[in-house]
Amino acid sequence: MILIIAVTDTFVNVLIILCIVLAVLLIAVAAFFLIREWRMRKLVRELTDYVTRVQDLSELPGMNKIAEGEFGILQSEIYKVVTILREEYSEQFRQKRYLSDMMSDLSHQFKTPLTAISLMTELLMAPDVTEEQRLEYAAKIDSQRNRMTWLIRNLLTLSQMEAGVLEMKSEAIRLSDMMEEISDSLSILAEVAEVDLQIHVPEAITVTGDPQWLREAVTNIVKNGIEHTPAGGFVSVTAASNNLFTRILIEDNGKGISREHLPHIFERFYKAGNESTGSVGIGLAMAKRIINSHGGTIEATSEVGKGTCFEIKLY
Repeated sequence: MILIIAVTDTFVNVLIILCIVLAVLLIAVAAFFLIREWRMRKLVRELTDYVTRVQDLSELPGMNKIAEGEFGILQSEIYKVVTILREEYSEQFRQKRYLSDMMSDLSHQFKTPLTAISLMTELLMAPDVTEEQRLEYAAKIDSQRNRMTWLIRNLLTLSQMEAGVLEMKSEAIRLSDMMEEISDSLSILAEVAEVDLQIHVPEAITVTGDPQWLREAVTNIVKNGIEHTPAGGFVSVTAASNNLFTRILIEDNGKGISREHLPHIFERFYKAGNESTGSVGIGLAMAKRIINSHGGTIEATSEVGKGTCFEIKLY
């Protein structure tokens, strides 16, 4: 009898323990699914919020944490897609902004010559205009037309350079020969301005590039120096070469460029305070693009009243 009671008590105790273990397991399973459901809802909210924030592509918020499993994959893929769309949006915005700026610049640059042509045309139509005046007005109209043609051609070239679609030749160029051609083309301008153009380039120095475009770049810089150097001043061109690069220095003792304007002188249509009225502000921008297209660099240092120095490095 005592044995039966003892066995019964043991069975009851085991049953109670099994019930407790089962209850704990059920609670654990329920807690697991509840926590999982809570995490899933939280991740869905975070992903929904993320997608909402990037719909306008104006910002690209980063993922603070990456989930595991399928949600982690989804999270990662969303980030990749948004990144791609952001890059495409930025490029399209940049192109639209560039086109808008270009049209604005063209409108501004064409306003003066178009006004002059309109005025000269009205004068030509006057009944009392003499033959001498007629020829004078016609010459001025032709001059403005030439200026507009030159501007369009150079803007097209500059745009091709900025887009990276203008092909540059790769030839060995003797620098002294190129500088002699530049000196010949600018000698009359320097003589009229009473500026001493000094060229000191060793015959042994050669560079690799497109001879036409490199000549155009250096010509623009030397011409800029002549135009901004008062009578009696000088523009000097020197060059030296080492195993890494060829350095070309173009120096003048002209008006100089203020610290305020110096960082902007290579921008298209930018004019510093001392620019001449006939200057368009495109020569230095084109020179920089040409030199950059050859893998080179150009920098300028200047001091008002003492002059300016342009340093070109061709690697």
